Amino acid sequence: MEYAVNVDDLTVAYKFKPVLWDIDLDIPEGIMMAIVGPNGAGKSTLIKAILNIVKPIAGTILIFGEPYQKNRHLVAYVPQKGSVDWDFPTTALDVVLMGTYGRLGWIKRPGSKEKKAALEALEKVGMLEFRSRQINQLSGGQQQRIFLARALVQNAKLYFMDEPFQGVDSTTEKAIINILKELRSGGKTVVVVHHDLQTVPEYFDWVTFLNVKKVATGPVKDIFNDENLIKTYGIGYQISIKK
Repeated sequence: MEYAVNVDDLTVAYKFKPVLWDIDLDIPEGIMMAIVGPNGAGKSTLIKAILNIVKPIAGTILIFGEPYQKNRHLVAYVPQKGSVDWDFPTTALDVVLMGTYGRLGWIKRPGSKEKKAALEALEKVGMLEFRSRQINQLSGGQQQRIFLARALVQNAKLYFMDEPFQGVDSTTEKAIINILKELRSGGKTVVVVHHDLQTVPEYFDWVTFLNVKKVATGPVKDIFNDENLIKTYGIGYQISIKK
């Protein structure tokens, strides 16, 4: 089995309080994985540590067998909606074009090739007609689609999404999940911080349970069960799992 991500003995602390503790996690290539756990479990921190946004106090992380800095061009990231400054004066097309900067560098400007790819990405997420719209004039679901288009234009091999369904309507959610499944079908690896446990069996083929420590990781059909839900969320926590 080939791995997109290898995390070994990862520990992250904020002001000496562990947020993640001794995490070992191998993410196979070509899967769509949910990271689930209660508030404060360290789900977003795990992604940020893998992306070198947060510095761990211990542990090693490899992306396709190499340190992140060497393979960062293979990675795309959609942050939590609440962490973005939506008042920044820029258009939807400009936001998507930002996804091309990693390959171009910060000096070279996007050209016709990059603009064509950005327009195609906007069309794919159903936002082409809003390409000239300021992002602060878009709804929450529309904004999320724009950031997904920005990730798509990067043509990455590994996609990280931090609660991409937060604050979106059911139509947008279905549109996003269909695009993510299409990425997986194309051999990409998709990792999603997710909060709706009811949709895990429908949306994902792999799941990681996290609550500061890793509780379990593996195929949904094998480990998405009451035992791991209780270990992660507490005694008495059960869910009617869709078969």
